[in-house]
Amino acid sequence: MRILVKWALHAVALLCVAYLYSGVEVHSFAAALGAAFVIGLLNAVLRPVLVILTLPVTVVTLGLFLFVINALMFWAASGLLGAAFQVHGFAAALIGSLLYSLLGLVIESALARLFLKQ
Repeated sequence: MRILVKWALHAVALLCVAYLYSGVEVHSFAAALGAAFVIGLLNAVLRPVLVILTLPVTVVTLGLFLFVINALMFWAASGLLGAAFQVHGFAAALIGSLLYSLLGLVIESALARLFLKQ
């Protein structure tokens, strides 16, 4: 149950990012659900590999390179999904991933409080 709620809320977060920032376009809630799934899948499978491979750069930049990795995952999801979820360039991916991450923190905090009470 929790994972379905989390997935739906992350889709809403993507719709909010598209509403707040014009560099990211999501055409429907179904597209947002698909994009949230693909972003989650990329973050679960590909992101750990990239973090390990770029560890020296991440250490030298004091962790700021992780923002680049997040933006690449966001941009890759738009490349995989095509017209339903579009990110217009790397700068848009960076800003969109920052907004999406901030909303994700809010979602995680709210879900932790909600499901802790049960």
